[in-house]
Amino acid sequence: MKTRSSKAVAFLVSSLILSHLACLSNAYFIPPQASPTLPQELAMFAGTLPPTYALLPTPSSTSDPAQTAAVPPISATSLPITNPPTETPASLPILYNAQAGDTLPTVAVRFGVSPAEITSPDPLPEKALLPPGQLLIIPRRLANTTTAERILPDSEVVYSPSAADFDVAAYVAQTSGKLRTYEEWMKSTGTVSGAQVVQRVAIENSINPRLLLALLEYQSGWVSGNPTEADKLRYPMGYIDPFQPALFHQLIWAVNQLSIGYYGWREGRLTELTFVKDRYRARLAPDLNAGSVAILYYFSQIYDSQGWLKAVDPQSGFPAFYHQMFGDPWERAASVEPLYPPGLEQPPLSLPFEPNQMWSFTGGPHGAWERDGSYAALDFAPPSSEAGCAPSNAWVTASAAGLVVRSERGLVVLDLDGDGREQTGWVLIYLHVSSESSVPVGTWVARGDRLGHPSCEGGIATGTHVHIARKFNGEWIAADGPVPFNLSGWIAVAGEAAYKGFLVRGDQVVVANINASRKSFIMLSDEDLQ
Repeated sequence: MKTRSSKAVAFLVSSLILSHLACLSNAYFIPPQASPTLPQELAMFAGTLPPTYALLPTPSSTSDPAQTAAVPPISATSLPITNPPTETPASLPILYNAQAGDTLPTVAVRFGVSPAEITSPDPLPEKALLPPGQLLIIPRRLANTTTAERILPDSEVVYSPSAADFDVAAYVAQTSGKLRTYEEWMKSTGTVSGAQVVQRVAIENSINPRLLLALLEYQSGWVSGNPTEADKLRYPMGYIDPFQPALFHQLIWAVNQLSIGYYGWREGRLTELTFVKDRYRARLAPDLNAGSVAILYYFSQIYDSQGWLKAVDPQSGFPAFYHQMFGDPWERAASVEPLYPPGLEQPPLSLPFEPNQMWSFTGGPHGAWERDGSYAALDFAPPSSEAGCAPSNAWVTASAAGLVVRSERGLVVLDLDGDGREQTGWVLIYLHVSSESSVPVGTWVARGDRLGHPSCEGGIATGTHVHIARKFNGEWIAADGPVPFNLSGWIAVAGEAAYKGFLVRGDQVVVANINASRKSFIMLSDEDLQ
């Protein structure tokens, strides 16, 4: 009765004030809901708008002031607006139901308030995950934002359980476009097929392969057609950059944009879009889900504001195109979301090296795979008398028991629930593990078992080390977030920038330092393994 009563109150008050924010009808899964009072494109509040949130051009530091002044403002004729009644009190608070994955600090950032200003009938955890559906009462501060209509579920952006059985090669084999016969030479693997390129980028970055195929088809027609235009052949994802041609580099660029949008929103680092082509800005509606923000951000990096409006239109843009290509994404999401179940906790994990050896904590929270996206990874370097990428006799060890599901190109992936799927449950990623020494696929390891020697293999590295990150249900889990990265009681704390930060255990503090200073030294003791 309490939940139902809270929802009823939220609906009543929202109706009275014509709040732009949707009151969620389900605590765990929120399907898209059309509203007759909102436009189908970009809904903006009327009235005198503070310049911070108005959609305005942002001149670069090198732009010509005369040219900047000549940029026409976006008017009400080009961006539809919704006019609330003039008698609506602007001071009335917003009633918001927490989504799975929300925390008090990230919600506060999105709504432009401080955490202390948010209240609730129920207790509010300071940093932990908020219970999905919990009612939050938030001061109204944002004058105008993008539409709050959700266009894609979270599970359709990350490589989630809903895509665990999706076979990229089988799907591409049934098509008749350029992708089916495309081949690309890669230094790490030799010549591979187009389907193999898509699958590799998807699994390494944990981005849903359906989404990559749909964006590829939307931008260039590679899946069902055979384009002849030079730009579509060279830049199939629509990003024109002479340094990033061909399918693999184009997909890498694409997953970076999707990850910036998704995890920037999830972790409270992104609240605004800047359209790269005309430099207009738009504040994101604070009750959007991370999956929708990923798509909104992606298209803002390709199109100007008007092209973006067309691309994200739910009825005629990419969301409708995606539905036509792969069926109803919300129906699939209903069977797997929330990706963050209530009360999610990390299983016990140990530091990823053998006891009684002094390693160095060389990288605080930073990008899980590519440089951008979730700050989910930590770095540790073994003892060495040589700098740089020197061979090491030290061993990277399993932080928990699990099944090795990938072991290739400097990478070892450990599936903790043992079902053989990276898309479900807890998964640990170890990067820069020497291929010559790495444990083979299919091996079941216990906590503390050897996985391989640390190295520089598997990506850009300036010195021998191991990079470790966590995933749950296909989503990267931030190292300093609502589910703390806890290794033998050492808790990761982010610094002021990527790779900075600390490990804290009680009154002990280890400081991340790429140069392995004394303050970065850390050791696993025999007692830690008991």
